[in-house]
This record gives sequence, C-alpha cells and structure tokens, in this order.
Amino acid sequence: MSPAPAPAPHLRLGYGTNGLTDLRLDDALALLADLGYDGVGLTLDHMHLDPLAPDLAARTGRVAMRLGELGLTATVETGARYVLDPRRKHGPSLLDPDPDARAARTRLLITAVRVAADLGAHAVHCFSGITPPGTDPDTAFKRLEEALLQVLDAAAAAGVPVAIEPEPGHLVEVLADFHHLRTCLGNPAPLGLTLDIGHCQCLEPAPPADCIREAAPWLRHVQIEDMRRGVHEHLPFGDGEIDFPPVLDALAATGYQGLTVVELPRHSHAGPELARASIEYLRPKGAPAS
Repeated sequence: MSPAPAPAPHLRLGYGTNGLTDLRLDDALALLADLGYDGVGLTLDHMHLDPLAPDLAARTGRVAMRLGELGLTATVETGARYVLDPRRKHGPSLLDPDPDARAARTRLLITAVRVAADLGAHAVHCFSGITPPGTDPDTAFKRLEEALLQVLDAAAAAGVPVAIEPEPGHLVEVLADFHHLRTCLGNPAPLGLTLDIGHCQCLEPAPPADCIREAAPWLRHVQIEDMRRGVHEHLPFGDGEIDFPPVLDALAATGYQGLTVVELPRHSHAGPELARASIEYLRPKGAPAS
C-alpha cells in the first residue's frame, strides 16, 4: 500500500461521473462541489447527459448553468460502455470493419466536441478501441486516422482539444502508440493525450512519474487511481502499488492546467464515500484548493 501523498495544492481535482452512476447528475455535481472538487469528468451516457436523446443542446445548457452555479469545470469523457450498442461493450469503435459502424462512433465524438464547447470543457477524452479479430495493425491505424481526422476538424473549429487515452488491450495501448499515431497524423494541434496514471503503472516500462514528464507537451487530460503492475483494475487510493508523491509532484511540475480526475468506474455502489475518501487522500485536510 502506498503512503498518502503530501498536499498537492497546484492540481485541479475532479471525479468521474462513471463512478457515480447511482446518482442523478445534479446530485453528483452538488456532491463534488460540497466535497471541494474543482471539476468533473462527465461521461456522456444514458443516466446522466445522454448524447443520443432529444434536446441535447437545451439539456447541455442546463448542465452548463449548474456547473457555473457550483463553480465546477469539466472534461467530457466518452468511455460509456453501451451508449451506442446495448450488446457490445464500447462498440462500435473507430476500428470497426463496418464503415457505418465506425461512422457512428465518429458522430458520437463530434457530438462530444460540441457538448464540450457548450460546457466550456477543457478537453474531450476518447480512445482507439480494440483491434478487431483478423485486422492487421496497419489497417487498424488507417481506420483510426481517417476517423480521427474528422473529429479533429470539429475540435479545431470548436477550440476544444481531443485527448486520446492509451488503454490496456486497445490499439493505442501505451505512450509509444500515441506518439506513432500523432506522427502519422502530422502532429495536428487539436490532438492531445489523456494520461491515466493507473495505466502507466499497469503497462508502461517507465514509472508513472517518468511517464508524466515524457507526456507533458501533449497532456490535455489526466485520470488517476491506484493500480497494480500487469493488472488492469482501477483501485481506490492505497489499495494498489503506485507511489503517489512523485506522481503528484511530476504533475504539478508540468504546469498542466486541466483536471486530474479520479477514475473509479466499477465502484459506483460506493461512489459518494469514495469521492470523499479520494479527495482527502489527494488533498489532505488543511491543504488549499487550487
């Protein structure tokens, strides 16, 4: 078990709504504000801000107003498990063999960009998806590039960066894959990185703090939780192997201005208590907020 970190007053902390799915969105936002969070990682999903239901612009406007009332900022996250297909987790993806299926995911991400702009969010999070069986890596990357170019065009017009997350088991799995992707795309300005600290512990060859320093120029969104080496399981702080003081020091040293969002998507049954425990761990009593 890692020790509790020293106070990290320079980090703007958020909590992901995918870890508060048993709460109404308004109740979740009020909870986070009461606990002292700076913002929220808002996953577009049916139980909160449904990207496919009618009157999205009006509903987004109401959420934007509520965020303003509570003094919260946001990142828009797109990792909902079944928002597009009730039978396929995270399906369809940007790598789907069916062009119409890929287009559905692309449309969702473009919608997320518009929602982010309306919310004043600082980034849109996304991921590549798992390479379909029988698909070679070159073909998978070509599909990803073609789809992302459309999303990046929308992001450039909206002034909101797209932050792709290296995800265990996905085509873009580690930082090296992100660098390959951005190079293939010609280093477009709207393309940034979501760095999940637990994923660094899980898969990257370097320690998480070194990953942060390497990723700093492209860092647009950060997710944080505890994790063990080689096991993709998001854990409450103190239940894994991460040494957090160097991680928080490295984040602060980058000058990163976005949210650092606690990511515990399988713990909604204990969401309110874990939201409290998480901010107390990351920002001990007496430490000033950002």
